[in-house]
Amino acid sequence: MYWTHATAGGKVVLSTASMASVMHLPAFPLGGELRRLGPGFALAAALALLAALLARSSWAQASGTSTLTLAIVLGMVLGNSFFPTVADRAGPGIDFCRSVLLRIGIVLFGLRITFQQIAEVGTAGLVIGLAVVVLTFGVAVVLGTRLFGLDRTTAMLVGAGASICGAAAVMATQPVVRGRPEAVSVAVATVVVFGTLSMFVYPLLYPYLGFDEHAYGIFVGSTVHEVAQVVAAGQSVGEQAAATAVIEKMLRVMLLAPFLLALGLGLGSARNGAGRRVRVAVPWFAVLFVATAMLNSIDVLPHALVDVLVSVDTFLLAAAMAALGVRTRLQSVKEAGTGPLKLGATLCLFLVAGGYGINVALARILG
Repeated sequence: MYWTHATAGGKVVLSTASMASVMHLPAFPLGGELRRLGPGFALAAALALLAALLARSSWAQASGTSTLTLAIVLGMVLGNSFFPTVADRAGPGIDFCRSVLLRIGIVLFGLRITFQQIAEVGTAGLVIGLAVVVLTFGVAVVLGTRLFGLDRTTAMLVGAGASICGAAAVMATQPVVRGRPEAVSVAVATVVVFGTLSMFVYPLLYPYLGFDEHAYGIFVGSTVHEVAQVVAAGQSVGEQAAATAVIEKMLRVMLLAPFLLALGLGLGSARNGAGRRVRVAVPWFAVLFVATAMLNSIDVLPHALVDVLVSVDTFLLAAAMAALGVRTRLQSVKEAGTGPLKLGATLCLFLVAGGYGINVALARILG
């Protein structure tokens, strides 16, 4: 007997299969799985490494373009050109990367944050971050489905990317809402376009906001999409602004796990309310994400090990993004229409204007 993997509802399921099915590799029971997954994994890994190299270039750093963004772009280029000729061999490994590796990467993402960061921005920073996440996601679902004609899954993916932490949030939300690869790519595209735009707009707005560097940092961290974009928008004003912005952004990232738990329970309740019997499962990777952040918070792991694991996590997430890109067909993205981009633009405006109002109002109320 040997073990195989399968995914169902965000869970890794182990099952056994008869040795007769792997008679061609009797000396190494797992050889069949490695041979099946190897080509696709190698392809995704190569794209991830290339994305990491490109992210170190001066133009990528100047524009705030992250490894994850580059990985999905490279994946889409390959997926719509060369990949169909090797899909039979590489497909299983690509699907493994965009499912299992994705969830492992989200778990390790918790090593980037600590609970102590909450104290550094205070109660106001926590409440502001929570308010931005809840309101932005709510606006995304309502306007996406009612005004822009999107299906609820696509609206949720776009909303998750805008409200929490960009591409990482889109990927983490995908298994909960069971989003299609092309919907994920469209949602990531909105993060790239409007997050990059925000990175340049915020510093231009700074003289007119009436904020000091600390308040500006909280505003940036609570409303800009990606971590790299937050760093760039903060550093354009000053080091204090950048430091505060990153802390606030990490606090916002910490809301990813409770967001996923609430979303999973909410979707289960909605489906049950429609009369269908559905088992509500808590995403295991969200729970482990919190556990990893807690472990990082108590500082029991050697810093050198944490640095290595963070690098590994970046690679895993990049491989998952590349795999998502490979499985995305541009024709499917075109068929999605302009609705997602219109929603992304609307959310960008809401984050600037509405986020400013939230920051000012709650800062005054909470001191």
